[in-house]
Amino acid sequence: MIRIAIGGFLHETNTFAPTKADYVAFQQGGGWPAMCEGAELLKVMRGINVGAAGFVEQAETYGWDLVPTIWCAASPSAHVTQDAYERVSEKLLAGLKSAMADGPLDAVYLDLHGAMVAEHIDDGEGEILARVRTLIGHDIPLVVSLDLHGNITQRSIDLADAMIAYRTYPHIDMADTGRACARHLALILGTTTEFAKAFRQLPFLIPISWQCTSDQPAKAIYEKLAALESDRVPTLSFAPGFPAADFADCGPSVFAYGVTQADADHAADAMVAIIAGHEDDFDGKIFAPDDGVQYAMAIAKTASKPVVIADTQDNPGAGGDSDTTGMLRALVRNDAQRAAIGVIYDPVAAAAAHEAGVGATVRLSLGGKSGIPDDAPYDNEFIVEQLSDGEFIAPGPYYGHRQMSMGPSAGLRIGGVRVVVSSRKAQLADQAMYRYVGIEPTEQAILVNKSSVHFRADFEPIAETIIICAAPGAMPADTAALPWTRLRPGIRIKPNGAAFAPEEN
Repeated sequence: MIRIAIGGFLHETNTFAPTKADYVAFQQGGGWPAMCEGAELLKVMRGINVGAAGFVEQAETYGWDLVPTIWCAASPSAHVTQDAYERVSEKLLAGLKSAMADGPLDAVYLDLHGAMVAEHIDDGEGEILARVRTLIGHDIPLVVSLDLHGNITQRSIDLADAMIAYRTYPHIDMADTGRACARHLALILGTTTEFAKAFRQLPFLIPISWQCTSDQPAKAIYEKLAALESDRVPTLSFAPGFPAADFADCGPSVFAYGVTQADADHAADAMVAIIAGHEDDFDGKIFAPDDGVQYAMAIAKTASKPVVIADTQDNPGAGGDSDTTGMLRALVRNDAQRAAIGVIYDPVAAAAAHEAGVGATVRLSLGGKSGIPDDAPYDNEFIVEQLSDGEFIAPGPYYGHRQMSMGPSAGLRIGGVRVVVSSRKAQLADQAMYRYVGIEPTEQAILVNKSSVHFRADFEPIAETIIICAAPGAMPADTAALPWTRLRPGIRIKPNGAAFAPEEN
């Protein structure tokens, strides 16, 4: 029986964000499943939209013997602490050592992100792969699933036999990508021929708001990518990158695997030409908070469905703390009615609401505690409409029936605006994240979601339209607004933007 060791360690790092990911963040998982080790991993990775879950499902159809190590993830944030990185890495390596002691391994599969930066290591995934490769040697295949937002390095490409990235944003194909890794691994195990690799990095950063694959230009790009795959090029990936990691390899990339080097090179070069041809399209309209709310209110007068606003710069899926108050202030200031905003992360406010009880009016200093410039707590009176322990299932396409643990939570109201307040962070990418505190999203005129794109998977079907607003937050919608210091020289800091030039000391 073919014997495969599996594990996962995922984090999307915004090096400009206010809060780091410590070991507890990985234990809890945030919007991800909690840390699981050993046999528990195979129990958790069932029927959910996670790369490892898809790999497990596909591997079992092949009759492979799976040896679990550790799987964990934390909500996007600033750097992974050195302590967390080393502790998780050691658990992964210890699991692999134990697996090898029990018998020969035929391969290793890892569920990684591709944009992890630790306090002491820029290329988090590259270092993990190097340590794994040192342990298992160069003859055992090593296959990796990656997030579409990975900032991929040549080191990682060199160390892995294959890396395959998601193709959807919102990421509704995470499990499908794990399945694709299993299928590609079956090809590797079924031949003595080593697939050739081609890796290319693109010359400009792509803002995440315009990476959405249900809209252009990304939709057409991924359709063309799929058409370039064949028996000669069994897998081809385009990672638009996570444009908030200040190191040399931040940015979009393409990686291809072919029967020959010519096959791989041809596919990679074709994709680069397609993507470069859309540089002008990776941009769009972004509203200031008041302008966006007023525009949404005007549409809502005749709309039959909610107008959905992305509070993109405070997206906890991109390193924000999900606690800025700019969009809440704009809703209240403009007297928006039948409006709701979520999720505002504030454990202290949530506790105060629980202490006050349903029906009470409570004065809160809500949110605004992450130190974002031009943001501050919002001090006002709120009515407590509903309380929750924060435990619920998110059945939408992105979370995929994942168990959510948001901690003590409350549904508050101020004027015509309802507010979801939680004790843990996760981006609002599922309608259930309103319903769990008594807010029915389909009955609102305006919904403000602290998310950039993932919310679209569950909200596009109920939305009259979607607009993007830029209130103060940790993830600027304009990548040129970030204070870059360590990008590779020459990369354009936005589509058609200025080329980065490091300052001379």
